Amino acid sequence: MDLVASSTRRPITGETLHGEDFQTISGGKGANQAVAAARLGAKVNMIGRVGDDDFGTRLQHNLKQEGIFLKGVEPVTDCTSGVAVITLAEGDNSIIVVAGANSCVTPDYVQKHRDLIAQSDIVLTQLEIPLETVEETAHICEKYHIPLVLNPAPAHPLSTSLVSKATFITPNQVEAQHLISQVEEDNIEALFEQWGNQLIMTDGKEGVIYSADGRIQRVPAYQVNPVDTTGAGDTFNGAFAYGTARSYPLERSCQFANAAASLSILKKGAQAGMPSKSEVEDFIRAEEEKDMEMDAMK
Repeated sequence: MDLVASSTRRPITGETLHGEDFQTISGGKGANQAVAAARLGAKVNMIGRVGDDDFGTRLQHNLKQEGIFLKGVEPVTDCTSGVAVITLAEGDNSIIVVAGANSCVTPDYVQKHRDLIAQSDIVLTQLEIPLETVEETAHICEKYHIPLVLNPAPAHPLSTSLVSKATFITPNQVEAQHLISQVEEDNIEALFEQWGNQLIMTDGKEGVIYSADGRIQRVPAYQVNPVDTTGAGDTFNGAFAYGTARSYPLERSCQFANAAASLSILKKGAQAGMPSKSEVEDFIRAEEEKDMEMDAMK
């Protein structure tokens, strides 16, 4: 559950500020990504855990309302649901995550629901669950030849084994900086050289960077006026996984996910602004028409 406080600026150490607004909003990276894909029309199975508390009940209800299948979601007795404490200020966010029941998404729990993975077109995971569980998920995906999109957030070093099993790895710029320590040279280019076509890096207002035919390519971002950037990365990942599962070319998947993420930040809350497929396609079409008009005026 996202506990969201809005303020004109962030407090400095030891300072108390008057906030402008407070909300509790269903969230979590895995759930956000599931909602993003479901809104686009995907059939989504969620594997995860919640606490046996009010937040857990509300989180499950929200997923059901989004049409997400919850065979793989179970409450944990005597455990709180995970929370993210989010500060919105100065047009951006800062977040503290407390794992709660997410820590109980163990390798054995994922194995219990391996049939859901085996029947999937694609699997999307992130690092708000234990790393050994992500490793087990990757192992199951490899066994059943299921493409795996790994969003390495929150940032954490990745084992060579995990990297080798992931079809795509999708860090943002900050997370990529944590990953470059795993290559010999301390720069993003070296990361692309080693991981090649696996690496899809989001770069905020600068768009998305990926590698094709040994060359680094960039898909520009769409320029919008953000209301709340919380969940933009999750929207990108859900939309990228959707596009990949639909066999979109890599550049189109990145463009489609870029557009979805741009639309998502026009409303407050991680899930509130997540768009439908038609909204994304209409947005892309409108932006292309604008570009054509600009070119004609030159």
